[in-house]
Amino acid sequence: MESTAPSPASDAHDEPSMLSARVLVPFLLVSLIWGSTWLVIKDQISSVPPTWSVSYRFAVAAAGMFALAWWRKAPLRLDRQQQMIALALGLFQFSANFNFVYRSEAYITSGLLAVLFAMLMVPNALFSRLFLGARIAGGFILGTAVALTGIALLFVQEYRAMPADLNDVIKGLSLAMCAILCASIANVMQSAERVKAMPILSLLAWAMLWGALGNAVLGWALYGAPVFESRPAYLAGIVYLGLMGSVVTFPMYFALIRDIGAARAAYSSVLVPVVAMVLSTLFEGYRWSLLAGAGAALGMIGLVIAMRARSPRTPRLSG
Repeated sequence: MESTAPSPASDAHDEPSMLSARVLVPFLLVSLIWGSTWLVIKDQISSVPPTWSVSYRFAVAAAGMFALAWWRKAPLRLDRQQQMIALALGLFQFSANFNFVYRSEAYITSGLLAVLFAMLMVPNALFSRLFLGARIAGGFILGTAVALTGIALLFVQEYRAMPADLNDVIKGLSLAMCAILCASIANVMQSAERVKAMPILSLLAWAMLWGALGNAVLGWALYGAPVFESRPAYLAGIVYLGLMGSVVTFPMYFALIRDIGAARAAYSSVLVPVVAMVLSTLFEGYRWSLLAGAGAALGMIGLVIAMRARSPRTPRLSG
């Protein structure tokens, strides 16, 4: 019987180029939108406990994602196994990750947190290799080394500008690392064949709903009844983060993960702090230093090297 297994040539042909419009356009859109969300999240740190703010964000996002799934005629029902996958994704990505993010911003600046999240491609690459057998290209390693050097310079710049004491910095960094690990686990889940077979919009709608419910349960346990703020900027921030920062971006980002792998998709996080710094320059009077400029430049150089690197053929594993 003739084998129907894909050949190495067909695998290479099926994988889109990092510089193709199919990859580059959503890559840039995700980076630009997520670069803007750090300023909005900063404003969300207010009289409302962070867990309740995260819950409101993903309640809006879940409603928007179900509406989008219905409009795109994606199936709205998942079987039991698929619901368990959506539950795990919701708890890691849309509950634990964002709770750690919002709490981290209570101790360190949004700029420093954005810089830290630029390291997401490292655990993504390691977890993909460990759990899915994904191979790591030499060009990706070189690009990552260059980008991490730039990230280190940005880190020094943001740390010097931060008024917090060492204890606050340690708390903020610890929370940020927990957020990065949770996000990485959720990212790598998208590369498993069993998850890739699920419609993205259906999976995200249920995952965001589970995340919102998980946040509500946690918020009630930690802070009691829901706390809300009627300030227009707070309400607008919830809507922006829920729709633009979640409904628009996560389908594109998870599609990128399925197309090019979790490690290279996470390179969008290298652009995010640069976008955040540009926006801060426009709206907050941020002043660029030599360190910041050099860090941003090295980050972009590393990004280009990694994007041009060709992925080695990876064995197909179920997950």
